[in-house]
Amino acid sequence: MTAADTSSSAATGALSHLRVLDLSRVLAGPWCTQNLADMGADVIKIEKPGDGDDTRHWGPPFFPDAEGKPTSHACYFAACNRNKRSVTVDMATPEGQRLIRELAMQSDVVVENFKTGGLKRYGLDYESLSALNPRLIYCSVTGFGHTGPYAPRAGYDLLIQAMSGLMSITGHADGEPGGGPMRVGVAVIDLFTGMYATTAILGALEARHRTGRGQHIDMALLDVAMAVLANQGAGFLNAGNVPRRQGNTHPSVVPYQDFPTQDGNMLLAIGNDGQFARFCEVAGVDWASDERFTQNAGRVIHRDTLIPMMAALTRTRSTAEWVRLLENKAVPCGPINHIGQAFDDEQVRARGLRVEQERYPGSSMPAGEAINRVMSTASPLRLSDTPATLRYAPPALGQHTDEVLRERLGLDAAQLQELRGKGVL
Repeated sequence: MTAADTSSSAATGALSHLRVLDLSRVLAGPWCTQNLADMGADVIKIEKPGDGDDTRHWGPPFFPDAEGKPTSHACYFAACNRNKRSVTVDMATPEGQRLIRELAMQSDVVVENFKTGGLKRYGLDYESLSALNPRLIYCSVTGFGHTGPYAPRAGYDLLIQAMSGLMSITGHADGEPGGGPMRVGVAVIDLFTGMYATTAILGALEARHRTGRGQHIDMALLDVAMAVLANQGAGFLNAGNVPRRQGNTHPSVVPYQDFPTQDGNMLLAIGNDGQFARFCEVAGVDWASDERFTQNAGRVIHRDTLIPMMAALTRTRSTAEWVRLLENKAVPCGPINHIGQAFDDEQVRARGLRVEQERYPGSSMPAGEAINRVMSTASPLRLSDTPATLRYAPPALGQHTDEVLRERLGLDAAQLQELRGKGVL
């Protein structure tokens, strides 16, 4: 999404005909609904009055105010709540439950991430809402799913990374400095679950075109974590191999790792024999003709011989020199950036991956608000005819409550004031 895609008007994206009610918090559910929102869906985010989504308070880092001092607004929330409208409703009250049910009756999709059975007492579970709206697609995101002995348990990304075996294959090998299980640097299982949930919702929508009926989607972090073990999981299931941590090296491809250079480190991702031969040609060595290294299987077997030879070679030039030599030879090679360097990369800039939005476009910032302009990373979903658009910045808590309840439910100022006086809004 670039500045050219920014629009404060009605959505024109691929999903602009859809209404989504977002009852989720933290990351997996909001990541899913942000994907839908970026593609044009009208996403109404329900938040608890006074507190809101947990991630509004997950800091530091916090947004700075005009003087550069930290505010109480956590940056975390901005990562997964763009293009949504925030409505504060206390679902613990009968009036709040009624409002949410009425919004659900007008919605195509509901996404929630309460524990199994958590919404039943409010009459906001799938059975209750689907009885009111049979076309409703209801996506539940939990740690362990709605069946099995662990169904009642709460699930968190870090816990699931540990239980699934992902941490056992992430980090330096035992015996190496810093060896031991390691989590991935972002909540990767939450993020994958959000993406799988997006896919499942789109599949359910397509099914609804044929059947006219909605359905329940049971998304579990543990299910997703096991699925994304991918080749590592397949290696165990089919060959009985229990993979171990091996740092930045690859279990099945060599050389495919970081290497030291004259001024730091670089990443080489040589995935086939042709790339290895071209690397050797550029580097001025004849290793590709050595029968131990000609084919990838041999390079894997003789990894302990080849890698020290390569490391001694890569130290003879700077990272920039290696990249310059190899990029035109179709040998995947690049620097190992920190995040600041990544956002400053010319390709990242050219793709418009850093976006800025106004929280209150065209109007002055309300009293009590410390920030108005919000930065986020653009959607990677690039559709030629219906591109992702920027419509709403990550909202202030309850920013759209009156707007949505007037627009969707026809409530007038007196009714809104009465509900607010009761603490429902």
